Amino acid sequence: MRVRFWGTRGSLPVSLTAEDIKVKIVEALLAAAGRNLKTRAEAEAFVARDLSFAISHTYGGNSSCVELDLGTDEYVLCDLGTGVRPFGLDVLARKGPRTPCTFHVFMSHLHWDHIMGFPFFPHAYIAGNRIVIYGCHAGIEETFRKQHAAPCFPVDFSRLSAKIEFVKLEAGRRVRHAGLDVTPKLQQHSGDSYGYRFERGGKVVVYSTDSEHMPDDAASTDEVVRFFRDADLVIFDAMYSLADTVSVKEDWGHSSNVVGVELCQHARVKHLCLYHHEPVHDDAKIASVLRETLRLEEITRSGHALRISSAYDGLEITV
Repeated sequence: MRVRFWGTRGSLPVSLTAEDIKVKIVEALLAAAGRNLKTRAEAEAFVARDLSFAISHTYGGNSSCVELDLGTDEYVLCDLGTGVRPFGLDVLARKGPRTPCTFHVFMSHLHWDHIMGFPFFPHAYIAGNRIVIYGCHAGIEETFRKQHAAPCFPVDFSRLSAKIEFVKLEAGRRVRHAGLDVTPKLQQHSGDSYGYRFERGGKVVVYSTDSEHMPDDAASTDEVVRFFRDADLVIFDAMYSLADTVSVKEDWGHSSNVVGVELCQHARVKHLCLYHHEPVHDDAKIASVLRETLRLEEITRSGHALRISSAYDGLEITV
């Protein structure tokens, strides 16, 4: 499987401000001071070699949308945040509007940041396309229809040209859909959220966002460890700091990088990807959290090395 991240922010989409861009330019110019960069190729090499990711790139601002590329003609997505719009535009650019496509979408939950991209998903408006939306919530179809209803959106759900289906899943029950063995798991979040364990050809990807983990709940922790067990990749909600999760933002339904490391170490996960970034965090802050997490893994490691990365719009991970 190849995992592509199209949207990695939590709660709401964000964008770089003029001040953010100015800071990046100033930092880049200071780093380039005294260097004799005469050609575009030399400048590009300097950027690639000598600038940090937080200066030369951005983690992006679209809300949750992750693609699981199985190398087939059908598409598999997790969540329909604003990241589904660039995903759809990319498919259109490669396939064109006249090629019928099938999309399988596994929904973690129905909060706005995870569904708000669907009205701007171009394939929903093209006849011949098929969109299958899977989820454990009883009101999943009603929620999507309401989002399109007046006064929220000018195009009613009934006017969408694609064939749209809804499939109800049951937490804890392993089923086979879209060429994957899929197991949903109920998570601690307002209105309920569900993680997904995807298995195919001996490889395991876990998508676990919008989930709070209570450190004093041993039974729940054991369940999560079993759910993560031996996964090749865990995409994990690390929105808050540990201090936030046990103080002012307790019961807000999100987790931290520290908890992610602990759970993945116990579960012997190969790769932890920090996800659902706090919208007030700029690129420098997200990079700082990643550095802290890498250091934490290093000093708490007990034989098993855990690879850690931080999701950004455009990141690809092959498992």
